[in-house]
Parts: sequence; C-alpha cells; structure tokens
Amino acid sequence: MKLAASIAPHLPFLRRFSRALTGNQNSGDAYVVALLETLIADPANFNSEPSARVSLYRIYCKLWESISLNVQGGGSAFEVATQRQLAHLAPLAREAFLLQSVEGFSKPEIGIILSKTPPEIDALLEEASRTILNQVATDVMIIEDEPIIAMDLEALLESLGHKVTGIARTEKEAIHLASVKRPRLILADIQLADGSSGIEAVNRILQNISVPVIFITAFPERLLTGEKPEPAFLITKPFMPGMVKAVVSQALFFDSPAEITT
Repeated sequence: MKLAASIAPHLPFLRRFSRALTGNQNSGDAYVVALLETLIADPANFNSEPSARVSLYRIYCKLWESISLNVQGGGSAFEVATQRQLAHLAPLAREAFLLQSVEGFSKPEIGIILSKTPPEIDALLEEASRTILNQVATDVMIIEDEPIIAMDLEALLESLGHKVTGIARTEKEAIHLASVKRPRLILADIQLADGSSGIEAVNRILQNISVPVIFITAFPERLLTGEKPEPAFLITKPFMPGMVKAVVSQALFFDSPAEITT
C-alpha cells in the first residue's frame, strides 16, 4: 500500500491530538505539516509495524519532542502565554495521557510510540493523573440535546470537582444560559434538538465572553478538514470518561476560545 493511502485515514485524528497537545490550531497543524514533510523527504522513516497508526504517531511524537521544532516565542500574546505554561509541565506525561485517553492507544502501543518501557509508561500516566486531579474546579455549561448524554457528562464533570451551571438543548437556550451563568468552560454538541447549530450558539456566546469550548460530535472528520478555522478541543461520540477527563484538562490548561466557522 502506498504511503499516502496508509496515513490518510489517520490524519484528522492526528491533527486533533496535535491541537490538544499544543493548544491551538496553527501550532498543532504546524507539527503535522512538519511530519508530512519528514515523510516526503524520507519515506523510509515510516514503518507500518505494528500498525500504520502507531508508526505515524511515533514519528509525530519524535518531532514534538525535538527542540528545533518546538514552538518559539514571538507569536501572539496567547501563544507566548501558552509557551510559558508548557515550560512548567512534563511533556512526556501529557503525551502519554493524551495517547491513552483521547486517542485510545494501549499501554504497549504508547510504549512503542514514546520509546519507553512499561514501568516508565505507568509512571508517566500516574504523573499525568495527579496533575489532572489537581486541576482547579470551575463552572461548566453543557450544550447537548440528548438527555442521557447530558446526564453522563454532568455526572462525570461533577466527579472531577467541576460545577455544572446548566444544560441547554437549543441554540437559544444556550445563549441565554451563558449570559446568565457566564461559565468558564463550555461543552457543546454540534447538532441541537430543534435543528439549530451548537457551533453558531458558541460563536454568538463568544461575542460576549471569552471561554474555552470543547465540541462534541460523532463525526470529527467533518470539522477537521483543514479548510477553515477549527476547534482545538474535540470529543468524539461515543466517548469514554478518560477522554472527557483529558480534553477538559487540556482546554482549561490552555484556556483558549474556540470560535469556528460553518
């Protein structure tokens, strides 16, 4: 199988991982571009064992860990602040946690990707979990039209120490609730009960308050096209508790507004 065909199905999800790791679209996509340039220059870097996906993420993480490719200063105020925050975190622990909780890799696969032994992976994941548990609790608003999913999210967020300020089922409800409660984090479905748009609701909310947003969708490839501004933080349905935990932590860490266009 040709290289392009092997890696193409995995690129939207690699871009999601890259953005969660870096905290914004431009930086995340820059790493993916660097990865593709590396593979074009020397296809021998790619080895489909034990799988094309594992190999792709292994090469990406090596680039991420490279000093010469890390994001440098001189960007926007947000990028400079993010760089300062990243300097106080353990990159390997964050990588390991995201690989497991967001991307769904097994511990043996994470070991291959990060070139670490099983005990080292266990230590990294434990370190990341401690960091997550120390995350300061905040007020969260949920925009979700499916009651069971909304209840699951509410219970999960509260178990992490956060306070759910309310649940909105439509764009109109979401805009009103945000204006009254002014949350510090929003979890938003894409398609809402009355056919309205979660994306449009978020964009209107962000006109009045600056708040990080995590989008929830069963079709992430529809948002990760590379053709327009896209969310840095994304949860795919059906989601696992660990995925929500990881992405919420990342969104609060980077504290980045998430306006996108439809």
